[in-house]
Amino acid sequence: MIATPRRMRHRLVVDHLAALLDGPRAHGAFLLRCLFEPPFAVRIEDGAPLTLVVMTRGSALVDDASAEAGDVVVLRGPTPYTVRSGPGAALQAVIGEDQRCWSPPGTDRAPHDLGLRTWGHGPDAATAMLVGTYPVAGGVGTRLVRSLPPVTVLRPADVAAAPAPLVALLDAELDRDAAGQDVVLDRALDLLLVTVLRGWFAGPAAPSAALARRDPTVGPALAAMEADPAAPWSVADLARRSGLSRAAFARRFAAAVGVPPLAWLTDLRLSLAADLLRGTDLTLATIAARVGYGSPFALSAAFLRERGVRPTTLRTPAAGAG
Repeated sequence: MIATPRRMRHRLVVDHLAALLDGPRAHGAFLLRCLFEPPFAVRIEDGAPLTLVVMTRGSALVDDASAEAGDVVVLRGPTPYTVRSGPGAALQAVIGEDQRCWSPPGTDRAPHDLGLRTWGHGPDAATAMLVGTYPVAGGVGTRLVRSLPPVTVLRPADVAAAPAPLVALLDAELDRDAAGQDVVLDRALDLLLVTVLRGWFAGPAAPSAALARRDPTVGPALAAMEADPAAPWSVADLARRSGLSRAAFARRFAAAVGVPPLAWLTDLRLSLAADLLRGTDLTLATIAARVGYGSPFALSAAFLRERGVRPTTLRTPAAGAG
């Protein structure tokens, strides 16, 4: 039997950054140093849910966004993207699922294996970057990723705490081949990711989801629903907390968050339920009560309506074992 995680015994966790890194965190993450000599263009179609590209030397276009040394590019998958030296650069390689790579026929400068966790044209290439794909797990963590723009280039000034020391650490660790090195790299990527996202959310270029939490009327409503997602919230209740009329609050919330208040609450409840189903042995009735549904039937109906699956399909064999 799998015990209920300690953090969830006391309260449901709705810290989205913590939830992204909770549970399994990065495990066997794909990490690679890429060294390219212009002109170059590489298409990535690996379907990864979240990717960090850290520019350590030179510059590149990530889709149409320009990135220079010191910048961190956050990419929300699974949409493919292209990294190239500039407009019109010929495609030299395509990276597919499981990091399978191929080059178009006739390619005369195809990137190749350069040694341990390193790939590209040569060790002295003008453009260098670290690429890490993050295997997002859990419903609450997935909510955070869904709230991000498809491609964001973060300059050092955009991130409240500069990640340069972590980038240097990760770059150095990529060259090591010691026992347990994959675990070290996974944890280094965990730390880099949370540092970048936390700094981004607190900085001047924060995404709309983070800005909504700073809104003096929307922020308290979000905090209240996250603190007690099982409460029988109504738009009128939330409006009173925000000091607005029901109609004015609903408009303000939808403009800031992108969906109506109760739709946001439903998605939160189902994400929390999904995490409890995957990570604990709690009964469906207990989970339903914890996230604000009166019965297992009501929770199942909400899952089918909103996500097209029954909640029992999310239960891992280990979690369901007695």
